[in-house]
Amino acid sequence: MSDLTDRQHRLLVRLVAEYIEQGEPVSSAWLAENSGLGVSSATVRNILAHLEEQGLLRQPHTSAGRVPTDSGYRQYVEGLLNQRRRAKDPRQIETRLRQAGTVSDILDNASQELSRQSHHIGFALSAAPSAQLQHVDFVSLDARRVLVIVVSAGGHITHKVVETDEPHDAARLSEAANYINREFAGMSIDDARAAVARRLQEERVLYNALMSRALQLAQSGLNEISPTHNVSIQGTSAFLDGLSDRDERMTLETLRALFRMIEEKHRLLELLTRYVNTDGLTIVIGSEHEQPDMHPFSLVASTFNDGSRSATVGVIGPTRMRYQKTITVVDNLSKAVSRIL
Repeated sequence: MSDLTDRQHRLLVRLVAEYIEQGEPVSSAWLAENSGLGVSSATVRNILAHLEEQGLLRQPHTSAGRVPTDSGYRQYVEGLLNQRRRAKDPRQIETRLRQAGTVSDILDNASQELSRQSHHIGFALSAAPSAQLQHVDFVSLDARRVLVIVVSAGGHITHKVVETDEPHDAARLSEAANYINREFAGMSIDDARAAVARRLQEERVLYNALMSRALQLAQSGLNEISPTHNVSIQGTSAFLDGLSDRDERMTLETLRALFRMIEEKHRLLELLTRYVNTDGLTIVIGSEHEQPDMHPFSLVASTFNDGSRSATVGVIGPTRMRYQKTITVVDNLSKAVSRIL
């Protein structure tokens, strides 16, 4: 965040809030009259010029007022987060969500509620609990190719052919598989994957060829198992209804790119995997997105993880979104979904 004085910050907040509401550049004359700072138009103009130099505002036309940049939105949102109040009682939302039966139904209801309240695209996803690792087998196909078979709870089987640097024989492969099963069988797939990765970092592994090969083969097989997700995305029509011709970054091409991502749900999962590393709120604004297609949009999401199941709920909307309301809506829904799941 930029180093701003209290007066500069208050003026920026007032400008961003007005621009979000009206979608028009905000003039210094309007701010002098409505900011509540009791300063002259000349002082306001000096402050705005400083904020523009800081990259927090821009002037679309020479004679026009200012509009926030993505950095200006970020400064505004950080201020909202610092003074955010917790919801008093989101039980009404929770009651509506509990009317659903399955996890999929709960996520559908949550994404609909998010879209209804925010007028943006609402999404909800939950990763299914990781299955338990039962055992692995290493089968020699020829001198330098091994078939790695991973069996998890419920009889689910995955396999992968791995090219090896050195020749191997069936007896050594059986010994390697026995080592993996002895050390890791009974763990969840996620825990086993993490434990194998940690074990590979240990110095003693480097000096034990059998152990090293066993762990490398097991890692190849475990990495083939992708977590399964329930995903619900709702509200494209509500999103379009909420747009206006003042949303200057919303071209037909940017909307097409967004809707393509929604149709291909795995792309939304990839997007969230990049951003959501910890529990709690994640907010990505405009050009903070790695993908240029997403620069006209902001994402507000909240994630929780109770140790056995994780879920994320959130919205995607234009950068000119009502952040204060959106953050509250997402936060409330996340708390309700976490209690139900």
